[in-house]
Amino acid sequence: MISRSDDYVEYCRETARHARDLHDLALRGRDKKETTRLVHEHIIEAVGLSPTDSLVDIGCGDGTLLRMARDLGVHDALGLLATEEEVLIVRRTGLNVQQALSDQLPVPDAIASVVVCNNVFLIVPRESIPASLREIGRISKPGARVFIGEIPFAEPKDPTPNFSSRRELLSRLYCKHGLRMWAGMLRRMIWWSLTGQPAVIRPGTVVSFFAPPEEFITFAKAAGLEFVRYWRQDDPDTRNNYLFRKPLGLPAEGS
Repeated sequence: MISRSDDYVEYCRETARHARDLHDLALRGRDKKETTRLVHEHIIEAVGLSPTDSLVDIGCGDGTLLRMARDLGVHDALGLLATEEEVLIVRRTGLNVQQALSDQLPVPDAIASVVVCNNVFLIVPRESIPASLREIGRISKPGARVFIGEIPFAEPKDPTPNFSSRRELLSRLYCKHGLRMWAGMLRRMIWWSLTGQPAVIRPGTVVSFFAPPEEFITFAKAAGLEFVRYWRQDDPDTRNNYLFRKPLGLPAEGS
């Protein structure tokens, strides 16, 4: 019997445990390395990242943005990840990363001139969004640029069906994602059998938070952020990217 869990933190933990390479942590599917790099090129352009900036990347995935920032000459960059399992993998590359959830950041007040939180809020529970935005405001220096990306503007359909058998699950993975994904799930099934662990799939496809632009901008303003602009994501085109600024002369949230 296969059961399903939509606990995204556990999904990230399980992905790290079974990762075949660093870039599996990007959670981007096929062509993940190149796709992730292109996404972060756009983010760097949007925030105008420069060598003098101090960067905090909330939900840094495989560390691509941190590496690109280092290549640009940024010496003060911190990445945050949801699980220690992910942190251990990314730290092996020499990057500065810590474990944290978005509503409780282990970061001092007013430390970052650039804060990036991309492809994260959509899996944060709606009730945690205000606290997460306040934390972003708290760690931002006056004048800081804040990029919050890939916010769905409407509730999407869950693309992952429920499966009644392991054969059905393997067939779906092979047809939709190819041999590598099929083999990865087969290894996981063997592990379930050898360890006696329950057969639980965590597809990582459920969206916990979505908001039309007006609503999300209102949330951000309530957290002390100043709206700059938003634009539609190219792919998928059901999400928006937002650029905010921490107003000059305001203290960090909570200080």
